[in-house]
Amino acid sequence: MGTSTASRTLDGKYALVTGGSRGIGRAIAKRLAADGATVVLTYAQNEPAAGEVVREIEKDGGRAVAIRSALGRHGDAAELWAAYDEATGGAQVDVIVNNAGIGRSADLENLTEDGFDEVFAVNVRAPFFIVQQGLSRLNDGGRVVNISSGLARLAMPEIMAYGATKGALDNFTLNLAQLLGPRGITVNSVRPGIIDTDVNAFWLRGEENKAAWDASAELSALGRVGQSEDVADVVAFLASDDSRWVTGSVIDATGGSKL
Repeated sequence: MGTSTASRTLDGKYALVTGGSRGIGRAIAKRLAADGATVVLTYAQNEPAAGEVVREIEKDGGRAVAIRSALGRHGDAAELWAAYDEATGGAQVDVIVNNAGIGRSADLENLTEDGFDEVFAVNVRAPFFIVQQGLSRLNDGGRVVNISSGLARLAMPEIMAYGATKGALDNFTLNLAQLLGPRGITVNSVRPGIIDTDVNAFWLRGEENKAAWDASAELSALGRVGQSEDVADVVAFLASDDSRWVTGSVIDATGGSKL
């Protein structure tokens, strides 16, 4: 597991983490709360999982609230921010983490137009309009962190539409950094590699999947499969004042996969 060195660098700040009920988003929400932020985490369907994250954060002395936000439809960003305003009493936000996404897509031969539209709607359109409609709520000196993927730089034709969404998200990061720089707002992407989450459990965990686990570990220069905390700790750095001179960057958090 990751070795967090959480400190109270985000005391008094509000952080929005989309897709914060599971996997990487869950680890990010817990880490930012440990650093002192009041965390508003979103979930699409799994209310019990989101509630459990909130309870874990509160048990550790942090502050968090979960709001339902099903992304991928027109109007989803407006609904998200309305729920945020209701949950926080209209608090300004200091950190936006665009983590929610669809993790796979069909291959070129089998991808439908509807499937293409769905993965782009969730992975690209939603972050775009969440930021657009959140700009009036985002404090000067704030942070935007987009969770990309190592597949933005690596070829995997069997899920190329997914990889294309992450390439688009990285370009969004670059342009936002230029646009928001005058306000002291930094914008960066984090590219995870293969991470041991419940989403990947069906092909990665268990004795029957040992070959897949070993192959995934061998992809990394560090020789292991990534943990959600490995990514969350990078996000925590980007959310803190320590990252004040880093913007428009794409940080590889794949453990050096396929170097």
